[in-house]
Amino acid sequence: MVLDALIKIKNDIDPTLTFRRSCREGICGSCAMNIDGTNGLACLTKISSNETTMVTPLPHMFVVKDLVVDMTNFYNQYKSVEPWLKRKSSIPVNGKEIVQSKKDRAKLDGMYECILCACCSTSCPSYWWNPESYLGPAALLHANRWIMDSRDEYTKERLDAVNDEFKLYRCHTILNCARACPKGLNPGKQIQNIKSLQS
Repeated sequence: MVLDALIKIKNDIDPTLTFRRSCREGICGSCAMNIDGTNGLACLTKISSNETTMVTPLPHMFVVKDLVVDMTNFYNQYKSVEPWLKRKSSIPVNGKEIVQSKKDRAKLDGMYECILCACCSTSCPSYWWNPESYLGPAALLHANRWIMDSRDEYTKERLDAVNDEFKLYRCHTILNCARACPKGLNPGKQIQNIKSLQS
């Protein structure tokens, strides 16, 4: 895998080479980078059979050093959609859970698996052009995850919060996000769902 090659380079050739890594299993999203022109995870991307492999930082983000990019804006956008359960009624006490049917739980498939690696957002032309105002595929996927959660009681407020010319409607359904996602998710589909729910 590309990550193995990078570790080998760091250990044996250039100890100053800087990149993020953690799980080596495609779960943490730390080793996201651009490999031969495609965003992906270094731990899941096989070294190509070509003589050379071009590895660069995720595109259109500020580079901190080598393959490490500044994820501050990306995480702030994620935080802005308030990605946690919000209730107006009281949360059950005495250790009881908020019951969710299997059918309602199945609505979250294709969203909860996102690992926030930023491969989708940094492959999106709308995100390149408007990174300060367009929330991007990852944040909007998570917004829809909570909009669709039957246990959450702030659906209208969540829809209103993203109903903006730039926050939501910069998506032009190019679907670079779906092609770039290492988990096989389709953020564009989730964005279309949010648009369809806007009144």
